[in-house]
Amino acid sequence: MARAERRQEELVELPDFTIITGLSGAGRSEAAKALEDLGHFVVDNLPPALIGKMAELAQRPGAAVQHIALVVDVRGRQFFSELTQALKDLASSGVDYRILFLTADDDVLVRRFEATRRRHPLADRVVDGIARERALLESMRAQADLVIDTSDLTVHDLRDKIVGTFSRQSREARLQATVVSFGYKYGIPMDADLVLDVRFLPNPHWVEELRPLPGTDARVREYVMTRQATRDFLDRFDEMLDVLIPGYLTEGKRYLTVAIGCTGGRHRSVVVGDEVTDMLRRRGLPVTIEHRDIDRG
Repeated sequence: MARAERRQEELVELPDFTIITGLSGAGRSEAAKALEDLGHFVVDNLPPALIGKMAELAQRPGAAVQHIALVVDVRGRQFFSELTQALKDLASSGVDYRILFLTADDDVLVRRFEATRRRHPLADRVVDGIARERALLESMRAQADLVIDTSDLTVHDLRDKIVGTFSRQSREARLQATVVSFGYKYGIPMDADLVLDVRFLPNPHWVEELRPLPGTDARVREYVMTRQATRDFLDRFDEMLDVLIPGYLTEGKRYLTVAIGCTGGRHRSVVVGDEVTDMLRRRGLPVTIEHRDIDRG
């Protein structure tokens, strides 16, 4: 999805497109509103066949539209064949685009539909519609540049995440990273690109005076970081990043989510998460960190 080199005679800067898609009820509309507030020209439920026309209009002299966000979903007919072709046409014409995919757990989606009393666009029974939509969107999720799981996010949380990510976007933006510490007992983050399992490290939970303390406490950090196994693991992962980061940048990947898990998400994963965050920042990447389960006990 890299932008083609601009011709010298071209006077109009090509716009960039954000394709917002994902499961019904996962927050597509809220994501679109957040991007609109950031200055994107937003169009909801645009038929994929018209994406090329939108790009053509945006490139006309005087259009003054540089950031376009399109909400596309399974409400449109011939969704996949038309969308796939439209994205190919964008790429071949040199227009930069990214795909933002919104998802959530089935039970969360069911509750949201029940709260709004809306019918699922693909079936009378919400659970059937969710299953059908998830299957239809599987390939689109695989192509997405950024996947956001909104299961545990409020509307304000989602907006903050969108603003925090896209407000620093530019055509030359480097890979942006998110580090999430989590507890396996609460489930692996759905949007993770890399999952690191640190349950093999000595567990502060079994040290009575450390058990009630979070991984952000200096005493817990010292316990974890003074273990040889921790130092060896972090040294190897640091070396691996020297291969991964250049590779991701070469392939045009824009977002990287590193999930680091221990049993409860309170001690080891928090300490290692902070260390991995520092590694990424030393490489010049913008990084945000979230300790998802640190307060769950």
